[in-house]
Amino acid sequence: MNRYFRAQIKGNSPLNDKHNLLSLINLDSMIEPLPGQFYMLQVSQGYDPILKRAFSLFRKTEDGFQILYRIMGKGTTMLRNMREGAIIDVLGPLGNGYPMPSEDQIPLVIAGGIGLASVFSLVEKLSGRAFVFYGARTKDEIFMVYELRKISREVFISTDDGSCDSKGTAIDLFNHFLTHRRSLMSRCLIYACGPKPLLKELTIATSSFHIKAYLSLEENMACGIGACLGCVARTRTGYQRVCKEGPVFDSEEIVW
Repeated sequence: MNRYFRAQIKGNSPLNDKHNLLSLINLDSMIEPLPGQFYMLQVSQGYDPILKRAFSLFRKTEDGFQILYRIMGKGTTMLRNMREGAIIDVLGPLGNGYPMPSEDQIPLVIAGGIGLASVFSLVEKLSGRAFVFYGARTKDEIFMVYELRKISREVFISTDDGSCDSKGTAIDLFNHFLTHRRSLMSRCLIYACGPKPLLKELTIATSSFHIKAYLSLEENMACGIGACLGCVARTRTGYQRVCKEGPVFDSEEIVW
């Protein structure tokens, strides 16, 4: 099945002044996405910018899918200004998603900031099995808490400034959890997406605890299909393309 298709904007709702939730309706047949995969979205009706922008699958819906995105530059500003009814070209789903845990494993999901966009569909697919550790800078950047609590086993939230629940990072929550529930440690499997410093710190922590972890890396992408070599990450076996061999990697592969 072709990975190119058209989608119509059903909604493009602001969550705050820097984040929007984009809802799309498929106009053509679409390959069923897996948690952790991403899409390349057209953000302009012309040729400026000519390249599509990469966005993680946030959630699959009955008539399409949703994208949670942060407004950062020209492309995402243009996307924010698109209105209901607009039709855009889409490429995807692309990349490798998160491997599912076995029945006896306990999934722990760590989301740092906009990293929630990558892991939300995973938590949803795990159907109440996952412990979720979600951190952001302030309470204004914490989203979908009600929805998260409905699909998770338990949700722990922190902010850098202490404006929502615990003060600290998602890694602080994770470390506190393992310290107090050591009996679960041998059965845990980690999934995470967030800023590089958070993922690096998590890699150190999971290595010391001898826990398997899968991380979704964020890199600027041009083509999304591995042709341009513009989104490489350094691994123990050499440089690998985040769009093609990733975006999800075993934490032990990554060289920070």
